[in-house]
Amino acid sequence: MHDMALPSFRPRPPWWGGDLQTIRNAVLKDHADLDMWPGSRMTFVAENGDHLSGVLHQATESRNAIVVLLHGLTGCEDSAYVRASARHLLHDGFDVFRLNMRGAGPSRAACRTMYHAGRTEDLDLALRALLGQGLGSNGMFAMGYSLGGNQLLKYLGETGPDALIARAISVSAPLDLAAASARLENNRNRVYHRWLLDRMKQDWQAGPLDIGATQSEVLKNALTIRAFDDGVVAPLNGFSDAADYYARNASGRFLTEIGVPTLLLHGNNDPWIPVAPYRDVRPLPDHVRIEIASGGGHVGFHGRSGRWHDQCASVFFGLTT
Repeated sequence: MHDMALPSFRPRPPWWGGDLQTIRNAVLKDHADLDMWPGSRMTFVAENGDHLSGVLHQATESRNAIVVLLHGLTGCEDSAYVRASARHLLHDGFDVFRLNMRGAGPSRAACRTMYHAGRTEDLDLALRALLGQGLGSNGMFAMGYSLGGNQLLKYLGETGPDALIARAISVSAPLDLAAASARLENNRNRVYHRWLLDRMKQDWQAGPLDIGATQSEVLKNALTIRAFDDGVVAPLNGFSDAADYYARNASGRFLTEIGVPTLLLHGNNDPWIPVAPYRDVRPLPDHVRIEIASGGGHVGFHGRSGRWHDQCASVFFGLTT
């Protein structure tokens, strides 16, 4: 696992530095064309009646292996990085499922509750639905970005060797949720922080919600993501406060229990997610590898020959197909 040769990251000009790598997805809005692989929508029902959904694409010359893509905070199936990975993997012969976490994107109108960093039961529900359709006979893989990466790693730690996923990759996942929240509140990140908080509020208010008056007031008036998590996300999901929510769902504490080959990708200049937790976590199982790139920003990794994390996925997932 640790001697597996991965491509090296070299930034694509003019996207130098962590901030430009990070904002490129939003600035260019280059949504990858997936018309060669028409998608079909799949829907599955959670225990409380919420309808989750995603889009399935099947490769032209399929390996009969499928990769589930799990977006980050305020993202959805149509996030630029999700579509780019989907196109890359479909070209490689992998089937792809672009999953919306609960209440994200097209699923918003059909959900009265919302996803959070640790709601792993929804990923399990989606995986079982895909397996029930006979998909992934040569392997069920997953790649999660940022908050989706945290959720994926937590799921793998909870399920150990019984995970329904054979191999997994996280991209820019916040191993320490409290540290990531604090980093976003740094003065140098005030624009990012405001942008994310505004999008969180918009997403939560875009459809029906099972929410009390107190939480509704916080939802409208919270000035920080931590305040939002403290007054809305935590109480609505059985956590005592933001600190409890962060501590119980931070993926770093689940890494030692992961039972399948897993690759964690991160950039040393990510402006949102501190790199220290990646360097501090030890020991790890032999089948879990951390790769810290010199550059890449947050879910950026725009390299001279494509997106580095997608190139790593071709190597890592291709080992078993």
